[in-house]
Amino acid sequence: MTAPDPVAAAPAPAGVLPLRPELAGDVPYGAPQLDVPVLLNVNENPYPPSEAVVADVAAAVAGAARGLNRYPDREFLGLRGDLADYLAVESGVRVAPEQVWAANGSNEVMLHVLQAFGGPGRTALSFAPTYSMYPEYARDTHTRWVAGRRTDSFDVDPAQARALIAREAPSVVLLTSPNNPTGTALDLSTVREVLDAAAQVPGGCVVVVDEAYAEFRREGVESALTLLADHPHLAVSRTMSKAFGLAGARVGYLAASRDLVDALRVVRLPYHLSAVTQAVARAALAHAPELMAQVGSLRDERDQLVLDLRDRGIRVAESDANFVLFQVGEGRHEIWQGLLHRGVLIREVGPEGWLRVSVGTPEETAAFTAALWEVLGI
Repeated sequence: MTAPDPVAAAPAPAGVLPLRPELAGDVPYGAPQLDVPVLLNVNENPYPPSEAVVADVAAAVAGAARGLNRYPDREFLGLRGDLADYLAVESGVRVAPEQVWAANGSNEVMLHVLQAFGGPGRTALSFAPTYSMYPEYARDTHTRWVAGRRTDSFDVDPAQARALIAREAPSVVLLTSPNNPTGTALDLSTVREVLDAAAQVPGGCVVVVDEAYAEFRREGVESALTLLADHPHLAVSRTMSKAFGLAGARVGYLAASRDLVDALRVVRLPYHLSAVTQAVARAALAHAPELMAQVGSLRDERDQLVLDLRDRGIRVAESDANFVLFQVGEGRHEIWQGLLHRGVLIREVGPEGWLRVSVGTPEETAAFTAALWEVLGI
């Protein structure tokens, strides 16, 4: 009999945890959560639900509470059908309930995608600057991460995208439109080019167009949902956190082919979407016309903010989202800190020399611009 290896058999020293090496030194995701008068840092909808929405949500939760001794509907086809109906009105694209998937925020939806189609020996690809959580989804699923570069105007160059996809042979491509943190929407011709390149990857490649901010897009900017019927390797993700003002409910979803959605059903945890979450989402969707009316006012507020910043000589990225990325040059942290000192919290994110501000109420936006002019001395 072979004697045990004394090194392998020795217990770990007290206080040492077997943390995965790639997590060593990492810190949890977290935008600053500070108690200041004007919160414009995490792209929330500044308007709380109306009393009518609150009443219907409360009633729905009370109904769900009466059955909390039972597990929730595992397939939640009622919610998926409501989401499909909403997308048909919002984008003009009709999908079956079985083509919709939902989870606890679009973050979990994206994690499901990487769990199903990423993994050891596989690659996920995107174009920076983009959403900071994408590399973390890849890390958490042992997926190799590759980031190409966006152009100076924060677009994706189709020729460069095709070349990168051909070279790296990813199993997942993540396109954000409107992009976070820049607000840039992609032309559908670029999405088609990426879809075509992905279709030629040996072994297959899923393309996810992350449309978390799609409801805020300007008139004439089409949703990638219009491409679904002809591209079974396409998924279009959305969220109820932004336009619906339900960030606290944590509901994200995507639309795709039935085969793609069925793959996500394999990797989800059992009963992952609680009965309470389903009830809240369905109650809110019943008020979609009312909630969408706020989107128009936020679009107008965004467009006016862009004009005000440009009138002061500040470079601003084109935005189809509910936030604006603007260039301040050197010393951006000091500018961010100066705004915070004046009671306004925005986000220090994106390329060096740029800051991002969410669109708030007219009063919040006025407080932000007044503080910014004072900090910049303009």
